[in-house]
Amino acid sequence: MSCKLDQAKIGELMLELWQTEWCPASRRVRERLTELGVDYMVRQVPVDPDDRTLLEDATGSRTIPALTLEDGEAIAGEQPIRGYLDEHFREPTEATAHKARATKAHQRFLREECR
Repeated sequence: MSCKLDQAKIGELMLELWQTEWCPASRRVRERLTELGVDYMVRQVPVDPDDRTLLEDATGSRTIPALTLEDGEAIAGEQPIRGYLDEHFREPTEATAHKARATKAHQRFLREECR
């Protein structure tokens, strides 16, 4: 049984997201963290998985995205991270507005890039 954190407690956490800007899974995890109102520190990782020794030392994996929790536990991969977030954090009322804005921005990007 897990208990979901309220917004007041979320502000006290500091999670680390190991990611790259070009990774679609990293983008989706960043969006979910924003929807949930969770602050986090971003750690950029090298493009080449063979150069990700710092990531591997911190998380035990070279997979991105990876999320490091305050207790040192690490979660690697989009689905495990989303599962953890959905299990431990309440979705605030602003989440719907964030989702709608992200959808609009993505549609605008596609229109501009696919001309």
